[in-house]
Order: sequence, then C-alpha cells, then structure tokens
Amino acid sequence: MSDTRRRVKVYTLNEDRQWDDRGTGHVSSTFVERLKGTSLLVRAESDGSLLLESKISPNTAYQKQQDTLIVWSEADNYDLALSFQEKAGCDEIWEKICEVQGKDPALDITQDPIDESEEERTDEIPETSHLVELPPCELGRLEEIADLVTSVLSSPIRREKLALALMNEDYIKKLLGLFRVCEDLDNREGLHHLYEIVRGVLFLNKAALFEVMFSDDCIMDVVGCLEYDPALVQPKRHREFLTKTAKFKEVIPITDSELRQKIHQTYRVQYIQDIILPTPSLFEENFLSTLNSFLFFNKVEIVSMLQEDEKFLTEVFAQLTDEATDDSKRRELVNFVKEFCAFSQTLQPQNRDAFFKTLANLGILPALEIVMGMDDLQVRAAATDIFSYLVEFSPSMVREFVMQEPQQTDDDVLLINVVIKQMICDSDPELGGAVQLMGLLRTLIDPENMLASTNKTEKTEFLSFFYKYCMHVLTAPLLANTAHDKNSKELQEGSAKINPVCPDNFQTAQLLALILELLTFCVEHHTYHIKTYIMNKDLLRRVLVLMNSKHTFLALCALRFMRRIIGLKDEYYNRYIIKGNLFEPVINALLDNGTRYNLLNSAIIELFEFIKVEDIKSLIAHIVDNFYKALESIEYVQTFKGLKGRYEQEKDRQSQRLSSRYRRDARSMDEDEELWFNDDEDDDDGEPVEKRMEDDFSDSYGKYMEAKKGAANGANGANGGKTGIPPSSAAVSSNSSTSSLKAVSLPATPVVKTAVVGLVDYPDDEDDEEEDEEEEQTPRKRPRLSS
Repeated sequence: MSDTRRRVKVYTLNEDRQWDDRGTGHVSSTFVERLKGTSLLVRAESDGSLLLESKISPNTAYQKQQDTLIVWSEADNYDLALSFQEKAGCDEIWEKICEVQGKDPALDITQDPIDESEEERTDEIPETSHLVELPPCELGRLEEIADLVTSVLSSPIRREKLALALMNEDYIKKLLGLFRVCEDLDNREGLHHLYEIVRGVLFLNKAALFEVMFSDDCIMDVVGCLEYDPALVQPKRHREFLTKTAKFKEVIPITDSELRQKIHQTYRVQYIQDIILPTPSLFEENFLSTLNSFLFFNKVEIVSMLQEDEKFLTEVFAQLTDEATDDSKRRELVNFVKEFCAFSQTLQPQNRDAFFKTLANLGILPALEIVMGMDDLQVRAAATDIFSYLVEFSPSMVREFVMQEPQQTDDDVLLINVVIKQMICDSDPELGGAVQLMGLLRTLIDPENMLASTNKTEKTEFLSFFYKYCMHVLTAPLLANTAHDKNSKELQEGSAKINPVCPDNFQTAQLLALILELLTFCVEHHTYHIKTYIMNKDLLRRVLVLMNSKHTFLALCALRFMRRIIGLKDEYYNRYIIKGNLFEPVINALLDNGTRYNLLNSAIIELFEFIKVEDIKSLIAHIVDNFYKALESIEYVQTFKGLKGRYEQEKDRQSQRLSSRYRRDARSMDEDEELWFNDDEDDDDGEPVEKRMEDDFSDSYGKYMEAKKGAANGANGANGGKTGIPPSSAAVSSNSSTSSLKAVSLPATPVVKTAVVGLVDYPDDEDDEEEDEEEEQTPRKRPRLSS
C-alpha cells in the first residue's frame, strides 16, 4: 500500500517551457547527512537508481497543484515537479515539507517568491501594501475589484497575496454569482468589469485558482465572463459554441466518468487558451506557464487512462477494420485515433514508446491500410496524419510490417503502394498532401535510420522489397509523361517548348518534380539498387525529356537528377551517359536558353564546371569530341575552353604513353595503363554490381566501339587518310530512343575512341588536319544541335 502511495513521476521544466519526464520511482523524505538536512529522495522503480535528491530548503517556495502535484524551483530556470499516483501520497509529502518549513499544510504554497527587483524596492513599499484586502463582493464594487486585480499583476508579491485571498474567502464563486446577476440585468458595465477581473485572475498563474475556475460548476461562467470584452461592440458567443456547436462524440462509449470529465475539461481549457485569451506575445511570456502545465498533465492523464483501458481500444480497432462499419462511423473512429495520437505527443519518449507499441499490437497499420484506400477525403487526410505519427516514431516498425505483408498478386494493396497512389492522386492543386507523403516515403527509404546494429539485413531486405514491388508504382507517372513520341521528328525546330510528351499541366509538373526529388534522393543513398534500375529502365533518358518542359522548375529537377548521377563519379554511369548520348538534351536546353542569365543557365554551366574541375576524363572526351563546336562560342565563362584544355592535355599524355609503349614493345601494354584499366572495372562506391549486367554492358559496348572504329577506318581510307564528318547517327547508340529530341548534327571531330578515361590515338589519325578543318567550319554565331 505504501509503495503505491509513494509512487511518483519526476519532471523537470526544459528551456522550451515543456515538462521532461525523468522517470518513475518511489519518493521518501529522510535526513541526508551530506546535505545536512531533510531531503526528498526518489529512487527508480526499475533499478533503484537515484532519480532525485533535493534538500527541503526553508526558503524554497513549494506549490501543491491538482491534489497530486508538488512543484518548486531549485535554481534559476530549474523547475521540478513530482506527480503522485495517489492523492494520499502527495498529502503525506506535502505535510513533511510544511513541517520542515514551519508552514500550515492547509496552504497550497509555502513561501512568497520575491525576485531581486522586489527585494530592492522592499524599503520603499509601505507595510500596508503587503496586505491585500478584497472589497466586498457586490455589484457596486466591481470597478474597484477590477482595478485591484489589474494593479497587482506587475508585482509577484502582491499576486501571491491576492491569490491567497481569493482562495481563502471563496471569492471566485461569489464573483461568478455576480456575473449571472449582471447578465440577467443586462448590466454591460458590470460585465465589462467582470471580464477584466476574470482575465486578471487567470494571469495570476496559480494552479489552485485554475482548479476552482475550471471545475464543472464554474468553467462555463468563466467562459461567459470572457465573452464581454470591452473592446468588442457585441459579445462573443463562446458558450453557445461549446454547448451546441462543439459536440462530444463517443465513438465507443466511455464508462469511466472521471475520464469523461477530464476530456471535457481539457477541451474547454484548451479553447480558452487558444481562442478566447489574447495571443501570448501581447503579455509576459510566463504569465500563463501554469496553464500550459495544467493542460500538459491533463493530456498525460487522459492518454494513460485510455491506454490502460484495453477493452476500449480493442473495440475501437475492431470497428475500424470491420467491413460492416458504415463510412460515417469509420470517419469518427479515424478522427478519434488521430486526436489520440496528437495527445500522445505530450508524453515523454519512453512513455510514447509504450503508447505506439500498444497501437501496433492492436493493429494500427492494417487498419491504416484499409482507411487510406477509401474515397472519403477527410478519412484519408486523418489517416495520413496518423501514418506520419507512426513513421516519425519508428520507421523500422512500419518497414517490418510492410515486409511481413503477404505478397499478393496485386501490388497495389501493399501499404507503401497505397501511400504512393494517394500521393500521385492528390486532388489538391498545391499538392499539400503529396508533399507530406513524399516526406514520409523519404524517411522510410532512408538508409540512415535503418537499424544496422540490431538487424543487419534490414537495409538490404527492405530496399530489395521496395525496388521489386514499389518502385514501378512510384515511377509510373514519370514514364507515362515521357513516353517516346513517334511524331517528334515532325516537330519544327522552334516547337521544343511545346513538345507533346512533356506535361504542360502545372499540377502534373509539380507531381513529377516531387517524384524526381525522391529519385534524386535514391541516387545519393541507394547506390546499387537505383543504378540497376536506371540502367534497366533507361531512366535517365526518360527524365531528360523533361528538359523540354515549359516549367523551368521541372527542367531544373531533371537536371539535378543528372547532376547527382555525375556527382558520384561512377564509371558505369559515365559509360551509360556516353553510350546514350545523354548530354544532347542538356546542351539543347542551354542553347535554347540563349543569352538569358538565369538559374537554368547557371545550373547547366555548373554541371560542366564540375566535370572539368573533377577531371572526369571519359565525359570530357565525349563532350569535346561531340559538342565542342556548338559550345566554343560561349565565352562569358571559361568552362568550355577549360574542358577543351583538359582534353588536349590528356591527349598529349596518351600520345606520349603510346609512343613510349611502341618503343618498348608494340604489343605490350604500358604498366600504368594496364593498372588504370584494371582499376576502372572496380565499382567506385565499393558495392558489388550485378555481374550479368556488367558482362552484357561490356559486350554490347565493345561491339559498339568496334563498329565505330571500323567505320572510322573506312572513312579514312575513302578520303585519302583525312578524317571525314561521321553521320549524325554515329554519336547515338543503335538502341537510342532520342527521336523525341533534336537530332545532333555533329561537327567535324575525331571519332570517339573509347568510353573509358584512357584516350588511345590510332596511327592513321591526323589530329592537326582535323583541327584545321574544324576551324574552317566554325559558324559565326552559336549553333543549335539540329539535323
């Protein structure tokens, strides 16, 4: 019995004026020799460790609140609270504190707190000012009472004295009796005075007064007094709203009368704080700190009482998932669970853990899977909020549930696919819900919050699951809006910005931008899985179609996706880009942008500047060989001349190596070159790459390069050893599907020798003659890449 009576929670007030739970234990009051005085000790019930050791100081102001709370301050900005499980335990410790300080246990505060400014003014204040005498509670004295309440707010001492006087004389209930009389007489002047009085009493910030004012007998009269603001021509109708408009819906009957009363009280007090009282910025920050604490502890108590009622929550989830439940009933159930989760945010981390584990055990995730697929927008919105609470609490719990779902033939029934579908089908023109859901998906697929220590396979298993069952659902709108258009060749040169395969609808463009943002995140964090997906689906080519969009933000998203890929400096990606000639749409966008100095221009130039600074040799060779003629007229930045310089330097190095190699042995490979080729086959990020994909890619790429080399040699023979202009299709792979973009008319350049970093010159190449021929064909203005 004594253990239960002495069971407490220890709270401390943090910098944000929120109570932090320090643990649960049992309190005792004993003499501590080291502290030389009687102290409050709280030992944790879990391991017996010391949670609190606080000497009862004779000068510390202790406050008893709500019959089960004792609050005090030990130092500047360090407040403590003990929340007792039983009133009897609180009374017992309170009596011990009062005994040490020589105070009457009947009081709810043991000291008058005096700040430094008050101490400095003590000598200047007449003795009578410490004694607050309340005028008789009569209609004719309301103005005098209002002036008194208003005048004490600036003095902590007088606030304490007034609060004691109001409690001792049961003055609050007498004032509320006068309110009813004034309202019956329509005495507006008296009602205005009562508004000032009640608001001032609230700003006294005393829990004991709140207990009286927010009791069932008094709270509606308190709300009534606050309706008659003198600044308003007509009084507000707050009571009408609380009693008629705001309906208390019991989705499942609550049998505990104490719980029901606590819910009513909390709702009404929250209404007073949020709706009736002025915004806190108009007053001192701490004027209503006790009111915040009052609401905080009420919410903690409500969540605890509901959580302990297993029958109630079991019934809630049973009805929520029952197919026989009608839509209106299900809507009320979902809204209840949403409010329940919102209240849980007041709990401390360990208590919140227990709360969400309870919900998980009751089947919250299967229930969400059902309600998120419903047609009712309100239900879906509430379900999304609940899902966000769960993901923020424990992404691993959601991932575990998803992977345990039975793999049905229709992937659309999987929870993540339901979330993706809801994101794609968001009817809001601003896509507010889609943005929220995209953030949740990003959290779920983020390897940083996957528990490598407890479950080493979570990352591998979940990402494999996601790319197998969910990625095709996420990319479906992107692939549908960038489908190959057979008639694109018929488009005139000036019609690039109205390409029919690009979404002109602003909402669709926003959705594609969200999807691209998520895919860009995947490129950065899912090295192997996203690489395989991009290459198998030729995804980058489809994304770059969006460079033609009239919505610049969407073109920038597509460019950012490519920039992240190049930023990895992965040679597999580089070969894929070269083989597909995927710089063409980017350069077309730069040329279409003309001389405009805007974000698109800067972003494209930054992409090439990165390639130059990082000296990505294979890409530099590809760009200079195929596009330098179109880019050399851009002289307001030195980026493209710098690329050409890098290219020439590498070419000279390769020529020196080649001649050195032939001097040694025409058939032996230079040691450094051999090492480079060996190193090149290693994946930059260290993760294994699927061998089948690597072999297929290497074989097809080798055949492609052999064909190119043969064509080049043939052209050289036909032209008497001079390098001719290759056909425009030579720079595009045989399986390229870029007919929706502008075809490239290649300038006179040497044939691309290889896609890897090493540039190997063949003996029959005459570079000087090629350069002379290029100079003769240089156009006078910036060319477009066109056929």
